[in-house]
Amino acid sequence: MYDIADTIVAISSPSGGIRSVVRISGPQAIAVCEQVFQPGPDCEIRNLQSDLSDESAIRNPCILSGSMRITDALTVDARLYLFFAPRSYTGEHLVEIHIDASQAIVEALVENLLAAGLRPAGPGEFTARAYLNGKLDLAQAEAVNEIVSSSNHLQLDAAQRLLGGRLTDAADGIRSALLDILSLIEAGLDFSEETQDIASAQSQVLERLEAQTHNLASLLAGSIRCEALMDLPAIGIAGAPNAGKSSLLNALLGWERSIVSGQPKTTRDVLTGVLTTDRFQCVLFDCAGLLLSPDNTLDELTQRAAIEALQNCHAVLFCVDSAKPDWREDIAVRALIEPKHVVHVATKCDLLPGDELPPRIRALTETFKADFLPTSATTAQGHQELLDAMAQAASRNPQSEMVPLVLTARHRQAIVEAGRSVGQAVEQIRRGNDEIAATMIRAACQAVSHIEQQHIDEQVLDRIFSRFCIGK
Repeated sequence: MYDIADTIVAISSPSGGIRSVVRISGPQAIAVCEQVFQPGPDCEIRNLQSDLSDESAIRNPCILSGSMRITDALTVDARLYLFFAPRSYTGEHLVEIHIDASQAIVEALVENLLAAGLRPAGPGEFTARAYLNGKLDLAQAEAVNEIVSSSNHLQLDAAQRLLGGRLTDAADGIRSALLDILSLIEAGLDFSEETQDIASAQSQVLERLEAQTHNLASLLAGSIRCEALMDLPAIGIAGAPNAGKSSLLNALLGWERSIVSGQPKTTRDVLTGVLTTDRFQCVLFDCAGLLLSPDNTLDELTQRAAIEALQNCHAVLFCVDSAKPDWREDIAVRALIEPKHVVHVATKCDLLPGDELPPRIRALTETFKADFLPTSATTAQGHQELLDAMAQAASRNPQSEMVPLVLTARHRQAIVEAGRSVGQAVEQIRRGNDEIAATMIRAACQAVSHIEQQHIDEQVLDRIFSRFCIGK
């Protein structure tokens, strides 16, 4: 694990931005900055060490404007944000240097700070110090990494809920209840000689243990894996061969992701593309046309891949050629799609004369007992209405609903282990083995405490924080 007696430095901002941020944390953070920082003419503080000696009288954070010395001949404008221990993110003296400069100049500044005695920060070391100094519990520290690495709004929302401490509060409640039960047993609840008292005591302990078994199970049932939120909502495009699926995919994406041909079965594989709008983001799957009777092994494999892809989608755009004279094949194909959120799309509407379109849409609605959106990949007819329907379908993705808790794999493992130990304790109480039951309850408490900060060895901490970026 890291040596928190050192003062560490790292570039905290992504490269390529207009403004760069260099972060410093540790006991020498302010003293080292004085060696490279020159206060500006309007800065009231001229000497960092002496003027900031009475930290209680200084605003937190203290913001200073001036310049940073890169070389003897080069200085750049800079602004310092000083956060004094313990009222900082890390719980230590923390300085953020904000400069508008090229990456080369920023790296030269960091080299100067290293030459002044600072140490390069390791991955996640700033957040690790926040955890070690009691500013964050372990679940919240992990949430910081989830926020930084989030790739969509679902991940971000979930990580913010985790950072808010909802998992910690739930774990605290369960552990507290388990400790209460343990205290009953360890205080001498070895059940008196009276048969009626034995039954009453067993009933009381069993009732409390079973309540915590239910609470642990509810944590898992009412949660979602953080890892699952890395996936965007998936929407499949399905239908009979030559139903206009590939043309629709290309039109929605704005580029030719799929080959379009009047010849059926031109799509043999499941093609994907990421659709990004100002309202939502999703992965589109263009599946091969579904066949009632595949002609050969290749058709069978194609069909199997298409159906498997649709089963894993959160919603399906079911396409039907509006100009097609007979929809019996489409009716049978529709039956192959599992019940889920389906948007029924009438394609190739530009091929119909204007006065024929309304009755054809009515006929589709009556035939399939579902409302159809008239669209055209050629003219973009109905695309806005289709995007509205897709946005609604994406929002119905169960991952996007407000769930009580969001769990990492480590959290889930801890809860499963706690549930297993509580179940074993229940069995031992029923057998009258209260001492063994107490051991099982202690194990459950320890498992739940792994979610936060107790009983975590350095190897586990190293694994957790090694996933972080440098500077976080």
